[in-house]
Amino acid sequence: MSVQTTRQAATRGRWAVAGIFLANGFLTGSWAPQIPVFLTRLDISKFTLGLLILLFGVGAVMAMTWCGHLISRHGSRPVLRWFGICGSFGLLVVALAPNVPLAALAMLVFGGSIGGMDVAMNSNAVIVERRLSRAIMSSSHGFWSLGGFAGGALGGYSIQNYGYL
Repeated sequence: MSVQTTRQAATRGRWAVAGIFLANGFLTGSWAPQIPVFLTRLDISKFTLGLLILLFGVGAVMAMTWCGHLISRHGSRPVLRWFGICGSFGLLVVALAPNVPLAALAMLVFGGSIGGMDVAMNSNAVIVERRLSRAIMSSSHGFWSLGGFAGGALGGYSIQNYGYL
């Protein structure tokens, strides 16, 4: 493989990392406008809402502790792909959960998907940083912020203008 081909592959990898950080931020940002909707849709107390949000964190921590093992065994790309797909469907289940038990399970799975995706995408960013011989981590997290902003804005706009699912 020539130096130019290697450099082009690293540059493509850099944009792939930026895209996945953007997607993770978008998923998280899209979930944020659903928080107040939970109160009315599920007719729950603020305490129960807090417990549901806690389950998101519990799922994330559980997946984060397990994800390193998966990455060492399968590599960051397939692990990232798997958690990304689960996260996309997880957000849909969170938005559509008709009752508290299903919402609790959805929050646990969605949090786990976001947490696992976080570990895998950061691992992938480190690999790309090494190939490029320059830092990309801070700009990658900048793309996460852009995705969060876009997801929150689109989610809020959709709820405001079309109602929640």
